[in-house]
This record gives sequence, C-alpha cells and structure tokens, in this order.
Amino acid sequence: MYIIITIILIIVFALIIGCFYFYEVAIARTKKEFLQRNPHLKNGSDKIISNEAKEWYKSREFERITISSFDGLKLQAAFLYANCKSNKLVILAHGYAGKGEMMSSYAKYYHEKLGFHVLIPDARGHGESEGDYIGFGWHERRDYLLWIDKMVRKFGNDTEIVLHGVSMGAATVLMTSGEQLPPQVKAVIADCSFTSAKDVLTYQLKQMYKLPSFPMIPLTSILTNWRAGYSFKEASALVQVKKATAPILFIHGERDTFVPLYMVYELYASANSSKELYIVEHARHGNAYETNPDEYEKQIYAFINKYMSHIAT
Repeated sequence: MYIIITIILIIVFALIIGCFYFYEVAIARTKKEFLQRNPHLKNGSDKIISNEAKEWYKSREFERITISSFDGLKLQAAFLYANCKSNKLVILAHGYAGKGEMMSSYAKYYHEKLGFHVLIPDARGHGESEGDYIGFGWHERRDYLLWIDKMVRKFGNDTEIVLHGVSMGAATVLMTSGEQLPPQVKAVIADCSFTSAKDVLTYQLKQMYKLPSFPMIPLTSILTNWRAGYSFKEASALVQVKKATAPILFIHGERDTFVPLYMVYELYASANSSKELYIVEHARHGNAYETNPDEYEKQIYAFINKYMSHIAT
C-alpha cells in the first residue's frame, strides 16, 4: 500500500510540475525561445517582416494611443493617419509572441495603397502593453471591442473599419467577430487562424513533446483559468464565427504545419456570415503575404471592396 501511495504521489507531483512548466512555456509572458528553433516556422518564427516594411514603419510618425482594458491593464497601440481625407480604417492584430510593429507590411499596404488610417495595437502581454499572460485571442477580443469603440468615437459614425489579423491575431479578430459589433465594422480578414486554444495547444503538445492531450491540456487549462481567467475550451474561434455577422475572408498557407491547414476549413464551414476562402499555394505559417504579395493584395481589395464604400487605389 505504501508503494502504491508513493507512486500516486510521484505521478501527481509530476503532473503539477508539468502543468506549471507548460503554462510558463505557452501562456505566461516569457521569451518564447521554442519558436526560434521550431522547424514548422519559416526562419524560426512566424514574425515575417521585410526590410522595406521595417524602414517604412520607422520613417512614419505614429501616434501612441492608450486604453484601459476590462481588467485594468494599460494597452498601447500605434496609430497613423491616412495621407488623405478618409473614413476608412484598419485595425491590425499581430501574432503570438509578436508586437504591433510586426504588422508593418500590412500597415504599409492599407496606408499607402488603399488610403486607410491604421491602428496597430500591441496585444496584452506583448510589446508595450501590460499583462503577464497571453490570452490566445479570448481576452484580446474584449480589448479589440474597446479599440473599435475608441476609433468610432474618434472618427464618427460614418467610419468604415476592417479587422485584419495574422496567426493568433487572426484568432483574435475571429473571436471578436462573434461579439456584438457596431455597424462600422465592415469586414474581417483572418490569416492562418487556429480553431481554438485547446486545439492548437493539443496539436503543438504532440508536435513538440510527442505527448497526448490528456491529462496535460485539461490540467493546464484549469491552471490557466485560475491564473489568467480563461480556459482553453472557451477560447474558441470556431464557436465565435458561428455568431458572426460581419463578412469574413479566411486566408491560410497551403504548407502551414504550425497551424495546420485543416483548421481553416473547419472555421470556414462554421462561419454563418458572408465568407470567402483563399488558400495560398506554397505558403507556410504567417508568410502568405510574402509568398504571393500581388495576389494577396488583389484578394483583400476584392473582398473589402464588396462591403465598403469607394476605396482609393
């Protein structure tokens, strides 16, 4: 009996240690070194940004805008006025372990070619925003509702807004789409989103550690609910798109093995609003725009032009 109890205690202790380790690796605001050596990410990460886009970003005078989140965090964003009179605005959403600046290529396109105002938030737990955990889009969706409201109040009721996210940012805008959005949000663009935190973490646990989802995922979800206030199951873009009313353009790289391709088909099938699907041949995770920029821009323009008033080109 003593041996059995000892074995049980050792197993319980190991599971507890494992949960805290996985939380620190995946959820806590820590340096994500595993991304740098992940073979499923081009150049070791999903933070694709060209030198041209970097220089463009540095050469622009972005205004810093701050909001307070529902749980008292100070969140930061970079804002750039359009070059001409415009009622068009894009709110961009960067990926996991990134920051707003990583969306420079997209900001440059919307600003220079389409004449949009551009807002690029640093997600909670990233960049210059406060927060000690990553919400996988779930708490971020509430933050984006605040950013949307702030932009509508800034520019007025005739503002027309596009939400465009990549990777976790795509999950963020999809989760936001399931909330009661104001009529100013005309379109949502989700590039390589996962279906849910539970699904993508289960997939990565198997890819990185060759471990099954049970019991680590459910136990870490409990720990995350305790420490960060959300569970992996509720952080679901798949559930949220079923409630969406705004049109959605789903984009995914054909060769994405970090957030597998099948997830976008599940998301597309679940969405009940107007929707389109664009699969980018040869693209891996987060580099669909880089892989075929001309076609990517063509797809974006054609999509948002259906739902917004005249767009400058």
